[in-house]
Amino acid sequence: MNRIRKGDQVIVITGKYKGQKGEVLRVAADRVFVQNINLVKRHTKPNPQANQPGGIVEREASIHLSNVMLFNHAAGKGERVGFKTLDDGRKVRVYRASGEVVDA
Repeated sequence: MNRIRKGDQVIVITGKYKGQKGEVLRVAADRVFVQNINLVKRHTKPNPQANQPGGIVEREASIHLSNVMLFNHAAGKGERVGFKTLDDGRKVRVYRASGEVVDA
């Protein structure tokens, strides 16, 4: 079970984009792709089979997991995440500071 998953709201805690928030588009091993963060330009060839035009395409590059933190809307800041097993046997993510369950 991952601490950060697709669809989570995260805040960047270090680097060029420090303080910016965004939604996780995908998680790949120890890296995440965050919406509108770390944009890079790529020169792509047209691919008629995939109906993809060529040209300069701007898209998100990955950020290391250690550079992002799950954003807690109730506290209004990034918080560390831990795990807890509930009485019914489910394993859930919880915020370390408050102990409340992550509702994602």
